[in-house]
Amino acid sequence: MAANAHLQEQIRHLPHRPGIYKYFDDEGIIYVGKAVDIRKRVSSYFTKQDHNKKTQQLVKNIKRIEFTIVDNESEAFLLENNLIKQHQPKYNILLKDGKTYPYLLLTNERFPRLIPTRNKKPGDGRYYGPYANLTAMNVVLELIRALYPLRTCTYNLSPQNIEAGKFKVCLEYHLGNCKGPCEGLQDEETYNQYIAQIRNILSGNLTVARAYFREKMTAAAQEQQYELAHQFKQKLDKLEEFQAKSTVVNASLSNIDVFSIASNEKSAFINYLKVMNGSIILTQSLEVVKKLDESDADILAPLVMQMREEFESQSKEILTNVPLPDLPLPGVSVAQPQIGDKRKLLELSIKNVLYLRKEKESMNDRSKDLNEVRIMETIKKDLRLTELPKHIECFDNSNFQGDNPVAAMVCFRNAKPSKKDYRHYHIKTVVGPNDFDSMYEVVTRRYRRLVDEGASLPQLVIVDGGKGQLSMAVKALKDLNLWGQMAVIGIAKRLEEIYVPNDPLPLYIDKKSESLRLFQRMRDEVHRFGITFHRSRRDAATLKTELTDVKGLGPITADKLLSKFKSVKKIKELTENELIAEVGKAKTKVLLTYFAAQESATSE
Repeated sequence: MAANAHLQEQIRHLPHRPGIYKYFDDEGIIYVGKAVDIRKRVSSYFTKQDHNKKTQQLVKNIKRIEFTIVDNESEAFLLENNLIKQHQPKYNILLKDGKTYPYLLLTNERFPRLIPTRNKKPGDGRYYGPYANLTAMNVVLELIRALYPLRTCTYNLSPQNIEAGKFKVCLEYHLGNCKGPCEGLQDEETYNQYIAQIRNILSGNLTVARAYFREKMTAAAQEQQYELAHQFKQKLDKLEEFQAKSTVVNASLSNIDVFSIASNEKSAFINYLKVMNGSIILTQSLEVVKKLDESDADILAPLVMQMREEFESQSKEILTNVPLPDLPLPGVSVAQPQIGDKRKLLELSIKNVLYLRKEKESMNDRSKDLNEVRIMETIKKDLRLTELPKHIECFDNSNFQGDNPVAAMVCFRNAKPSKKDYRHYHIKTVVGPNDFDSMYEVVTRRYRRLVDEGASLPQLVIVDGGKGQLSMAVKALKDLNLWGQMAVIGIAKRLEEIYVPNDPLPLYIDKKSESLRLFQRMRDEVHRFGITFHRSRRDAATLKTELTDVKGLGPITADKLLSKFKSVKKIKELTENELIAEVGKAKTKVLLTYFAAQESATSE
């Protein structure tokens, strides 16, 4: 797609340097991109011929180009990412804001509390997460509350306040969920031991907590405090149950991010697994709608940066199923493992992303099916049909001043075109431009054949035309003894009136009705299909007449040449040897003599 003179001048002055480029329309930025060579990359938008429709539309809207030079591609990547977040251009994949992900906050006050929150405030304490969803966070929170008696009150438990007896224990104390630090009933040292273990659990390390409860259980049993030992065993069992529900991959794999991507024409699907201490502690899958014809690597690279930022990952190793060589992450390795435990981990992520893609595509298919059923139900209601019109056929005639009369039929099944069932018809029994008799002929031929073949009949027949064409279609069905076995309507072009048999007044369906939209779509489709066939017949007839006028050249040879070369003009351009290879020396001589005579007559 060629650029206008103004843009061509801008492109000529772009540098052969790494950086970012910005496309503007009349209202602002519509696209931000990065490049190793800005001029080459921008030029490709206007010189390549194989862009998809979205990219072609982008190029049409470009009114102005700006650029920024940077030192290397990594800097270009970061700048592009920031500008996309800032301006959210129409043609870029927009990265969602992760500010609403939930966290667990371990407060920095005396006798710390563990509370869920979505807002991070510096100085309040240590935040753990973010968690991909509330369910994942609540599972961890419930585990910790079941293991440790933490306070939930917001009192200022300073030594002075406790000594002064300012507070009284609440219901949580009586339920056994809190040991009453507000009244000095729990010492701070023991409480802080709990907090240390909680920190390990929140970091994905259950070893310290397991060792603590096992040691307490054993000591209580040795002292014959069996009820207490049983309580510690229950807590240990909860830890083991939590561990069992976690996906354990390999204890030697720690602090790894795994990303995989799978896409189709419209969307890309991404899965993220975060591995800590041999277990998957976080999984997130998402779908992004493609804005242009982006590659999987182009889509995944910025999302890796975004998701690591949102989930506050400090992993020094990233596994992916597509190469990402230019991520601006110093000290972080990016690999596509082919064997071993890391490959198994990557395959798990790929399995998740393929499942997501299949599920979304299946949902779209189900949505389409429901949409089609709704349309058929609407048609049934609007036309007062006795059954759902799963099979509809629409007829149209086509002729040009009475020449080459043809007809066409298109078939829709479940409100969708069934192109294998489309049919063309040469009008055989009608002379001249008579649409009524032509409609009678094609309807008769169509349904006599279906009956002879034992094929199923449509629930609804549409004829393109008013009362005249409709009456002939009805007559054809009556003559075939099929009247009453299918509904028939006519649709007039001018005011979109719907005519039904035995009713002199047309039916006016709401212009916004899905019924009328489908009828119009079928009418347009049969018109297109018939016109295309009519033109091909008319053109073929014109060409054949010209060649069959050549004495010594029969219709079989004329058909052979026209079917291969499509026009007399192209046949005239063939060399003598090329013609001999097609039709032999004798007929080549006849053709060359004829063409020479034509040129001589034209020049005179």
